[in-house]
Amino acid sequence: MTDWEPKIIALLCNWCSYGAADLAGVSRLKQPSNIRIVRVPCSGRVNPKFILASLRKGADGVWVSGCHPGDCHYIEGNYYARRKFVLLKKFLEYVGIEPERLHFSWISSAEATKFAKVAEEVVEAVKKVGPARYLVKREVEVE
Repeated sequence: MTDWEPKIIALLCNWCSYGAADLAGVSRLKQPSNIRIVRVPCSGRVNPKFILASLRKGADGVWVSGCHPGDCHYIEGNYYARRKFVLLKKFLEYVGIEPERLHFSWISSAEATKFAKVAEEVVEAVKKVGPARYLVKREVEVE
């Protein structure tokens, strides 16, 4: 298990967090390679089903990041996201999935350094929890 690296899906707001990820890449900041980025129009547009589907299909963690509250391109999208994800995190814990698998952050497009730092923190937090065991579709070996 020492070789294990987590698979993390990052759902990033097009207007802020995705811009920060892009700037971090252009600036050649060190970032973990086990994060798979999905650009979404707004963090408020992320359906909790996307997160559950990511976990079910083998992701060890999910990270949702959007604009800072009050700076949303769509006015209130990140406020809706914040409400949804507080409830989803509690739901995951209720059904037995470690809440440390789900992460949220607010990162503007100019905060490349913060993006790289939070990416490292997310990976480390998911590593501590270990491989996903629940909701994951496993292939059955046939003898």
